[in-house]
Amino acid sequence: PYHKSEHNQALRQLLNGRSKSSVELKHQNISAVLDALGLPYINGYKPRGNSQLLLRKSVHAYVLEHQQTVGALVDALEEVKLPGDKTYRAALVEPPAREVLVRTPASLRQRLPRKFDYAARDEANRKLGRAGEQWVIGYEQQRLTELGHPELFQRLDWVSDTQGDGAGFDILSFEEDAHERFIEVKTTNGGVGSSFLVSHNELEFSKEAGDQFHLYRVFQFRDGPRLFTLPGDLSQHVHLKPTDYRASFRSLVG
Repeated sequence: PYHKSEHNQALRQLLNGRSKSSVELKHQNISAVLDALGLPYINGYKPRGNSQLLLRKSVHAYVLEHQQTVGALVDALEEVKLPGDKTYRAALVEPPAREVLVRTPASLRQRLPRKFDYAARDEANRKLGRAGEQWVIGYEQQRLTELGHPELFQRLDWVSDTQGDGAGFDILSFEEDAHERFIEVKTTNGGVGSSFLVSHNELEFSKEAGDQFHLYRVFQFRDGPRLFTLPGDLSQHVHLKPTDYRASFRSLVG
């Protein structure tokens, strides 16, 4: 097991004169580089911008030169292990703030093999996605029970399981006044700030459904699930970057 404080102390013994805070800061800079590459980083070291070009080049080179090791780490993080503790208390946290980092003129153009795209791997990992949705079903059952409406959780519909993907959401739940709540679940074993993929259909539905739509971001799933929610239009909460395009020889206009 990884112990953050012990590792920090061991590093300081190798780095003469470095303080605990300086080692933490460097880890945060490394986290920012890894996050920009779509790779997971150590929980507790939130990405911090303004990393030096030399550091970005060094991390990028290390990843490319140690693809087998990095691949094994990413594979291990993708392991679907159901959490042993089914309690949902204190699981809900505030979402991360949306930040804007300034790219320097000498910024490194970062590309990695797709097998290292952690967000894409999360999306393709159907076992992880299904396990996360199942956990949210339990969370919703408890939420509705605590609101004094246990009869409503009998009407919960796991739409992605009963009807398949394409509806723009995964779970049909309810508000305290019995109005519908449309839930899209995104699950990762990574930390609270891990990137995730959103389909065009999901984005458009979030705009159409408005406040009835809620994205549930379930993170640290293997270690003990936590989640935050993003209500309504997703473009108001996160930065969206196109990753794929559909190529065709015909286009509809008008």
